[in-house]
Amino acid sequence: MIKLIVGTKGSGKTKAMIDMINDAVKTTKGNVVVVEKGMKLTYDIASAARLIDLDEYKINGGEMLYGFVAGLLASNYDITEMYIDGILKVLDHDVNRLGTVLDEIAAIAGDTVKVTVTVSADEGMLPHDVKKYL
Repeated sequence: MIKLIVGTKGSGKTKAMIDMINDAVKTTKGNVVVVEKGMKLTYDIASAARLIDLDEYKINGGEMLYGFVAGLLASNYDITEMYIDGILKVLDHDVNRLGTVLDEIAAIAGDTVKVTVTVSADEGMLPHDVKKYL
C-alpha cells in the first residue's frame, strides 16, 4: 500500500512525514525504515527507525531505487512501514517515471508493508498514473 504526501517545496511534506515516522515507531509491531537522499532527518526521527542514506549506496534512478527497496524487503520480513523522502530527487526530477516506480514498489510491498512517499510537485502536475496513490 502506497500513500503520497504531495506539495511544492516548503509546504510541510517532510515535517508531516517526520510526525508519521515518530508515531509509527511507537505503535508498530514491526520495523520502520526511512530512505532518503542525504541525511537531513538524522536528528528529527526516533532512533528506533532505521534511517538509510541513498547517497551512501550510490542509488540514482528508478531501477536502482526499486532494486534497493526490493533488497530491503527481501532481507527483512519484519518491515511494516517504509518512508521514502524526496523520491523525485532520486528520479532526477522525472515526474513521468514516477508512476512506473510507484507501481513496482507497490507490487513488492503488497498489503503487508505501508509505504509513504513525499513528492515535491504540485498535485496538478502529476501524471494520471500517479494520482491513484493520492
